[in-house]
Amino acid sequence: MSGNKMYSRPMMLVPNKIDRRYPGGREIDKFRGLPNPKDDTCPEAWVGSTTYTYQHQLDPESKQGLAEVYTDNGKAYLKDVIERDPVNFLGEKHVEQFGSETGILVKLLDAQKQLGLQTHPDRDFAKKYFNSNYGKVESWYVIGTRDDQDEAPYVLLGFKEGITREKFEKLFLEGNITEMERCCHKIPVNVGDMFFVDAGVPHAIGPGCFVIEVQEPSDITVGARLQHFDDPEEEKLFIERTMGCYHYIGRSYEDNLKAYKIEPKILCQTEGGTEKLLLGEEQTPFFSITRVDVTDEMRARDSGTFSIVIVLDGKGTLLYDGGSCNIKKGDEIFLPAGLKNFCWKATDGTLSLVRSYPPQVL
Repeated sequence: MSGNKMYSRPMMLVPNKIDRRYPGGREIDKFRGLPNPKDDTCPEAWVGSTTYTYQHQLDPESKQGLAEVYTDNGKAYLKDVIERDPVNFLGEKHVEQFGSETGILVKLLDAQKQLGLQTHPDRDFAKKYFNSNYGKVESWYVIGTRDDQDEAPYVLLGFKEGITREKFEKLFLEGNITEMERCCHKIPVNVGDMFFVDAGVPHAIGPGCFVIEVQEPSDITVGARLQHFDDPEEEKLFIERTMGCYHYIGRSYEDNLKAYKIEPKILCQTEGGTEKLLLGEEQTPFFSITRVDVTDEMRARDSGTFSIVIVLDGKGTLLYDGGSCNIKKGDEIFLPAGLKNFCWKATDGTLSLVRSYPPQVL
């Protein structure tokens, strides 16, 4: 692919893995069909990302986090490609509101062990304390679990009833992580579960969870561990920036599931396949996610903007004006706004994929 016609074709993304210094990643390798899959300290893949990791703040030369696409001349950063013609790649209405920013971040995340308890800021808090226009509302769609570990996969998500900032902050200042985690609901997970993780909600992905994570394009994480500073004012600011980021909304286990475990809704059902809404405007205006299961041939929904696709299973063909391309399990694809009149065709059983969309545009 080359020239300005790239926006009228599907763009295959270059598989990547991001060094995050916690163990995992084996299931990403297996999902991609790689030989000798193994765990390392690269448990995340940032799919179709135009977002830098926090490392960029420490080293402005770092490109960590940015996704690449295949071109006729090799590879190029998706961010650079979009910036040459944002309207055709992202959509006119999207660019009117967001410029050349995609406004979304999609990841594959495979946790060998439980991640640390954490939360993320809403947009107002992010602007005030982190100088960021984006908070970090996120979501998890479980696409795999490990069956060779001692503990069944789970997530920690949402405060139990009766949790106040005073109680939680006391545990925080004591460094009692175990009791802080016990303030949260522990939820067993299965493949196909969809969780909404609103800003300010305490959470931790448990061991053995392999998820597609869709979120705002931000790498801001607020943990649950106290840091000490020589300057008392710095320490006071750190405590406020941490404890103030959590939203102290407690719920019963059942009400917590109603708030954060999302049931799919059928958007479209034809003889050739089904598209289900996994998460949408009822939860957040910042992104939406659908799952498409194709048994024959099915026209793709045209949202007037771009989308990012991860092929979950099967093989097939993406047919579009002027051409076609073969797709299979593990493929990651950026679909530009300029891609028109395209459809999915299954060629070997059911072709299943997850399609993530950017913020709503009016």
